[in-house]
Amino acid sequence: MTNSTTAAPGARPGGRILGDTLALQGVDTVFGVPGESYLAVLDGLYRHRERIRFVTCRQEGGAAFMADAYAKLTGKPGVVMVTRGPGASNASVGVHAAFQDSVPMVVFVGQVGTDFIDREAFQEVDYRRMFGQMAKWVAQVDRADRLPEYVARAFQVAASGRMGPVVLALPEDMLVQQATVADAACHRPVRASPGPAQIEALAAMLARARRPFVMLGGTGWTTQACDDLRAFAEANRLPVACAFRFQDLFDNRHPNYVGDVGIGVNPKLAARLKEADLVLAVGPRLGEMTTSGYTLLAAPRPKQSLVHVHAGIEELGRVYQADLMIASGMPEIAAALRALKVDSSAWAGSVAQARTEYEAWQGQPAIYAGGASPALDLWQVVQALKRVLPADAILTNGAGNFATWANRFWPYAGLRTLLSTTSGSMGYGVPAAVSAAIAQPQRTVVCFAGDGDFLMNGQELATAAQYGAAPVVIVFDNGMYGTIRMHQEREYPSRVVGTELTNPDFAKYGEAFGGFGTRVERTAEFEPAMRAALDHARRNRRPAVVHLKVDPQAITPNATLDAIRASGAKR
Repeated sequence: MTNSTTAAPGARPGGRILGDTLALQGVDTVFGVPGESYLAVLDGLYRHRERIRFVTCRQEGGAAFMADAYAKLTGKPGVVMVTRGPGASNASVGVHAAFQDSVPMVVFVGQVGTDFIDREAFQEVDYRRMFGQMAKWVAQVDRADRLPEYVARAFQVAASGRMGPVVLALPEDMLVQQATVADAACHRPVRASPGPAQIEALAAMLARARRPFVMLGGTGWTTQACDDLRAFAEANRLPVACAFRFQDLFDNRHPNYVGDVGIGVNPKLAARLKEADLVLAVGPRLGEMTTSGYTLLAAPRPKQSLVHVHAGIEELGRVYQADLMIASGMPEIAAALRALKVDSSAWAGSVAQARTEYEAWQGQPAIYAGGASPALDLWQVVQALKRVLPADAILTNGAGNFATWANRFWPYAGLRTLLSTTSGSMGYGVPAAVSAAIAQPQRTVVCFAGDGDFLMNGQELATAAQYGAAPVVIVFDNGMYGTIRMHQEREYPSRVVGTELTNPDFAKYGEAFGGFGTRVERTAEFEPAMRAALDHARRNRRPAVVHLKVDPQAITPNATLDAIRASGAKR
């Protein structure tokens, strides 16, 4: 007798099967740019339009970044749909970012019909080869009756172990095929758990330590996991740092928080990590950015005893041969650590000392020591934000030196208050902010964007306007690709080629989308301008742009452009 829960519905076209399957997988939002190659899928989503929102974006890269941000914010796989060829190529930047950040994402790509395959037909690409190194799994679904199987597997793979993106190609003719097939059940992510012997070994290592150091990072965290980790740190008086662009895993205002380990790391924090006798790394991959080019921890055998906890077993031992390697989901390891307590008298004073060093690092930098103060002080900009933003505000950013002012000086209050990417991809901040404002409209969302960074995906303000999303974008306009200019001046002083920019009036750009725009040139102007932008965004449900005219000398909090050029000339 056929089980009623698995009985196959009547014959359905592939596009409808896919729409029904997405609903069963718990999908409530799809980001995409429509294309003729998957019109049948859009039709399949029509009957689910009350429960699945299709967010129409303006460029596939922006759509993929929105799906990435949605996944980070909600903990559910982000879903993106793009057309074949150019659409898939545009989306690849977001797929790569999701892979490096271990973000669950399912990407559906239109494909030419199976009868045209391997003829280099219009916009044809072999997606297995194209996405092979930047996705956990890439497949093509050639039969409509296998859609439930493939889609369920895609979500299962994306959300389990070390999470990441999965790509499914959808041939156009398959999507209109009629098939009678049973629906698949909703995926259930699988995570490993630490064994009792591993926790006992970790406890013994911690008890023997004299200079322990805890580093958090990666994805898969929950509010409960963060609470459990905090309780473990408090009970054992441990200093806690966060990996590059994962600062929201531990409340930065907490006395046990001692800073972030990434680009521009506090030298005293770097020294503390190097001098530690035990490093407990929970969640981070320990990649190049987090380890300062694999120098804070020597590869393959660190000088420090290393306990590496990661959700993906394939990541353990990949670069670092840790003394103890634990494959575990973050909720599982955090729950186990909460119950662990050892004698911490040997390092009892280290937390307060490390916290004092962190707080000193938060002070106003002496970038202009001995020179004229800038008309617009970016450190003061962040201090003003502390006064006008709620603690749970979501901050987003793309790539560039401008992000340092947020990543170093803003106190992230806890989980899901930071949306960024470790891949160094420009153009992430604006679509991430739009996605966050769509997914959680009750929260305040602020994007930090450089002038070059903003114009890579600034068109997604149109998406914000269309869906009543109200992020506030702060554009740092210094007329150049700042990070590259910094490296250029250091390596080839005064030999400037390719890094200068001519920019539009960003305030008017914001107004063009029916939003708010204002220009700020002096420090005293920023706070009232920001308050006006926030008020307008909240009342009108439209995006706002605050255009900062930034002194090119303010290239980093630690050195002016002139100083970097001078140091390069001495090399």
